[in-house]
Amino acid sequence: MKHDYDLICIGLGPAGMAVSIMGSEMGLKVCAIEKHNVGGECMNVGCIPSKALLRIAKTRAMFDKLAKYELADAPKPDVKNPFGRIAEHLKFISDKKTMGMFKKVDMVYQQGAAEFVDPHTVKVGEKNYSAQRIFICAGTRPEAPDFPGIQNIDYLTNENMFKLDKVPASMIVAGGGAIACEMAQAFSRLGCKVTMIIRGPRLMWRECRGAIDILEQTLEKEGVAILRDQKPVDFAKNTAGLVVMKTDKGAEIVAEKVLLAAGRRYDFSDMKPENAGISLTDKGAFRVDKYLRTSQRHIYACGDCNGFAQFSHAAMHQGMIALMNSMSPWPFKQDYRKFVVPWTVFTEPQISQVGPRETWLAEHNVKFEAIEVKYGDYGAAIAENVETGFIRALVSPTGRIYAATIIGEGSGEMINEWALAVQKKIRMHDIMMLQHSFPTMGFLTKRVSETWMMGKMKSETLQKICRFMFRL
Repeated sequence: MKHDYDLICIGLGPAGMAVSIMGSEMGLKVCAIEKHNVGGECMNVGCIPSKALLRIAKTRAMFDKLAKYELADAPKPDVKNPFGRIAEHLKFISDKKTMGMFKKVDMVYQQGAAEFVDPHTVKVGEKNYSAQRIFICAGTRPEAPDFPGIQNIDYLTNENMFKLDKVPASMIVAGGGAIACEMAQAFSRLGCKVTMIIRGPRLMWRECRGAIDILEQTLEKEGVAILRDQKPVDFAKNTAGLVVMKTDKGAEIVAEKVLLAAGRRYDFSDMKPENAGISLTDKGAFRVDKYLRTSQRHIYACGDCNGFAQFSHAAMHQGMIALMNSMSPWPFKQDYRKFVVPWTVFTEPQISQVGPRETWLAEHNVKFEAIEVKYGDYGAAIAENVETGFIRALVSPTGRIYAATIIGEGSGEMINEWALAVQKKIRMHDIMMLQHSFPTMGFLTKRVSETWMMGKMKSETLQKICRFMFRL
């Protein structure tokens, strides 16, 4: 049966952009369907604008610090409405940079949602489009917990937060994950009084305890209040139009705005995957095999929509892998799960992680040792006034690198070297023998390997061997 296209891509977020642009450059006839904006959530209401807001907030915080050194007369950046500036930058990126990448792609843009008609056909509006293969790159939506009374207030999520026309005077942030932490710090630094409410005893409770302790101390030092082990039992508006939140521990917080940052949800009902015989997981994500194929082997699901790793870089990588798998014979297909997924929380200090957690290694009886080097013991970090943080590597007895956590200046850049080491099963000796540019923060990675080696040299047997070889 002849189809209109070689492939159809539903959604033009990071995964969809990878599939569409790569496919078109390979000479395939590609149709890309996007009901909202090119770039998806990451470009428009996620990674990119949030990092812009964090940068503006960091600049404001820097000027506040200067004021303490009797430079109060120094001009401060205007941060009353950073959102307008961010919107201008996003429009420039979209119009002048991103759209030009789709010259070889047939775009069905902002005409509505794609709906499956059968396993090879989708429709948008009243028009049908068919393809030999279909790639679903639909993303997820922010979760809106069913807190009592929440439906009666105009709450924020990342989808509408950047449409604000000014920084609110006060804000409640419901959630304790990466987005919640980033936005709590950003708004606090922009002059907003921020209160976070979390169900557990600490933020990002699954992650490295030492790193999260530093993050919590930093946030609280900057004025962010954290309500631990509590959940909202009522939201309402008072006569002044402010939001009043009551918790199960009797606390009552009044704020101008509420930001819900409590996870993601799957909702693909408008796509009608059942018409194509595509099965979903119990959580509502698209079920895929190790090659990213759905229950229909010619239909792939990449990125957040399959529930594996909700990161933009993971989505881009999956899009690339899925496209390669779609044209590769069996021996050359790639198992997407075998590629490590590093991540970074862009607070200050940044937190980055790659590889399994310590608890996972312990539960699976994997022998390891933790090697930790502090920023505060490194001259360059002290000189640059960024001495808060550490690198913690989890290493086998013979030096194979299993995982790494970095909290501190530049961790988001440094974690990529560790990700390569984990993925390629590189050992500490290889890191030690690689020259690192000095005096960068990345030199701390080499310090970790040297610390590991010095630990090994405490062995009396090794010392005897060294003395013998030296005297030959």
